[in-house]
Amino acid sequence: MLDSQIILLLVVIGSVLISMTLHEAMHAYMSYWLGDDTAKLQGRLTLNPVKHIDPILTLALPALLALTGGPIFGAAKPVPFNPNRVKYDEYGAAMVGLAGPLTNFLLAATAAGALRLFIGDMTQVIVDVFVIFIQVNIGFFVFNMIPFPPLDGSRLFYAVAPEPIQNMMRTIESFGLAGLFILMFIALPALSPILSSIMESVTQFLLVGV
Repeated sequence: MLDSQIILLLVVIGSVLISMTLHEAMHAYMSYWLGDDTAKLQGRLTLNPVKHIDPILTLALPALLALTGGPIFGAAKPVPFNPNRVKYDEYGAAMVGLAGPLTNFLLAATAAGALRLFIGDMTQVIVDVFVIFIQVNIGFFVFNMIPFPPLDGSRLFYAVAPEPIQNMMRTIESFGLAGLFILMFIALPALSPILSSIMESVTQFLLVGV
């Protein structure tokens, strides 16, 4: 039992490191491509996971959720960028925000496609690793699309929300990670069943027939 939990943790942490590193790097690359070099100047235009991970949100939270059987999700240190310096104004900022979670969805879809093609040649252990990798990425995709600052979904919401709501979101965003902890400890218990249902539906969609 203990050995299986250790293996589960190692697979989850490995999946998280790959997924969140690419997630945050794509934020940085997208902002740089759109004309803002803030992330590059702060060393975030890199695939080095050490530059991106947050010990609690990136490692401890997903590991705890995995051990308790909950949906696996988490976050990393937000990539800094200046919305006023990217092309296309609020829509450019939305592109920066969406680059991360869409990368996770693409990773999940790619892994699901590989599983469909090669499942006949895989051992059960390899299949389980692929499934966990898919679940981790779907969890990051769904969680980070919540339109609450500083999560990525808020960037899309900024682009379409009226000015009073944008001002309220800027106030929340000024709290930094403290605002995210408020979301996790106050709103997340109520949102968890909804998020779990969405994650399960997306996972089943990708793995149908497997």
